[in-house]
Amino acid sequence: MNEKTAFAERLATAMRAAGYEPRPAVLEREFNLRYWGKPVTLQGVRRWLCGETLPKQEKLQVLAEWLGVEPQSLRYGEAAGLQIREARGRWEASISGEERQVLQRYLALPVAQRKVVAQVIEAFSKACSKHPDEGGDGAKER
Repeated sequence: MNEKTAFAERLATAMRAAGYEPRPAVLEREFNLRYWGKPVTLQGVRRWLCGETLPKQEKLQVLAEWLGVEPQSLRYGEAAGLQIREARGRWEASISGEERQVLQRYLALPVAQRKVVAQVIEAFSKACSKHPDEGGDGAKER
């Protein structure tokens, strides 16, 4: 089964679980009530339900919120959602409060600024890995 067909099945299942019949007219009406962008057409949502196309990320977010499911689970399946939650749980348990604040501030930056910060971190990482014997953790102390 290809990813579009699998998505269509997950969408129909999520609609049923939320108490809606998985029909294009229902999907079109309910989606457009919640979406602030250009309304989707009956043909567009039919393509989602038939497994011909996938919604863009912003539309997937609206679908997931409406249907009460995680966006990544709707798009990629429950296994993907579990993997993301498990990794997030391990990650969050291993960082301090200060590190969490830094990460939250980083994530709040515009994408262009996050790219710059990522490049700076990458440069520091490369510089430190060239001098592993200086400073116990590979970081140079001055």
